[in-house]
Amino acid sequence: MKTFPDGFLWGAATSAYQIEGSPLADGAGPSIWHRFTHTPGATELGHTGDVACDHYRRWESDVDLMGELGLQSYRFSLSWGRVLPEGRGRVNEKGLDFYRRLVDRLLERGIRPNVTLYHWDLPAALDDEGGWLHPDAPEWFADYAQVAFDAFADRVPMWATLNEPWVSVDGGYLHGAHAPGRKGVANAATAARHLLLAHGAAVERYRGSGAKHAIGIVVNLEPKDAASDRTEDVAAAARAHTYFNEQFCDPLLLGRIPDGLDAIYGEGWRAWTAAELARASAKIDFLGINYYTRALTRFEPAHAPVCDARVLPEGALRMTTGWEFYPEGLTRTLCWVKERYGDLPLYVTENGGAFADPPTAADGRVDDPLRVRCYRENLRACLAALERGVDLRGYYAWSLMDNLEWSAGFSQRFGLVHVDFDTQVRTIKESGKFYREVIRTNGASLA
Repeated sequence: MKTFPDGFLWGAATSAYQIEGSPLADGAGPSIWHRFTHTPGATELGHTGDVACDHYRRWESDVDLMGELGLQSYRFSLSWGRVLPEGRGRVNEKGLDFYRRLVDRLLERGIRPNVTLYHWDLPAALDDEGGWLHPDAPEWFADYAQVAFDAFADRVPMWATLNEPWVSVDGGYLHGAHAPGRKGVANAATAARHLLLAHGAAVERYRGSGAKHAIGIVVNLEPKDAASDRTEDVAAAARAHTYFNEQFCDPLLLGRIPDGLDAIYGEGWRAWTAAELARASAKIDFLGINYYTRALTRFEPAHAPVCDARVLPEGALRMTTGWEFYPEGLTRTLCWVKERYGDLPLYVTENGGAFADPPTAADGRVDDPLRVRCYRENLRACLAALERGVDLRGYYAWSLMDNLEWSAGFSQRFGLVHVDFDTQVRTIKESGKFYREVIRTNGASLA
């Protein structure tokens, strides 16, 4: 296979808090990430999303950039607090209007909007009531989703309920490294349950609204390989696979809890009911997969409850995040989903690499050969999965532009477009030009 199938969808992705800036503008309510980034010591160099990429004010020129890159689709998230400043109840029409304008401009440019309802920025007012630990959280989310569906479900052809619920759980509720900064095994188990139920509740609302487009969810997946053939390393890799890959996919796609998850959570575990599993497994139209690396896994008892540690193989190319560059893992991941869950429409909804960018050259070039290599080899990995019968429908680069990488602040650059955070000047990198040619040729340029 030398090119991608006809109709293959090419896009790029961002999220609200990472690029928008102006987080409290026009009546918006603060999110847990606004609160977290303003906590001393919580982020690299104290970076916040107060300005970020200033997309809230520069969105029109950013859509022009998307057109210049040849994007066919743009995946972005809504800020829940812009729409519902207190998280529920009163609707902020000015917040909705921002997204209405964005959707309309995308459609005018022939760029298909792909909207994620939740990319980690829970309204702070809801966190004050317990956030994802509160038993009413799934209904709070469904009510918010209903507002969004009512506003533009007729014009948005693709919706995702949640982005990477595993990260919300592990970072935000187990280890506390991400907002809202809670810790504890029982917290993580409860948040995971409520996120899955929130997803199901939102899918139910979407079906009930009469919308005729597609709704799904986005999960992050990666192979978990044992660092050695020692029994404890093999067992650690198996636990990590259950916790990372199966914890959300099995309830979503099989309607059951994966074997061994209860043992991982231990005393924090509470059995699921049949009704809860039925809600969590509400039929979706597609699965979005975010892939960056694999985990070569070593047993580490201090890293409870999974007791795993990530090992970098000697000589491996690593991103500035510390992740191993491992494109064959994308083929493996896509094929694993097909083998375990059957044929369903898949999209790679995030994929890319963080590498150091050189200074912008006098002629305006930002030469980023490692990122070009990253996209070339990951896209060839997608072609390999297609050859093995995976129903892959589209690919979204992460990210459209350099942005706030959560707790890492502005220290990690993933963008196709370079952003000077002092001046907000945007420059298309050589990787962006490479990706534009891939889109133009539907992948033929990869040869």
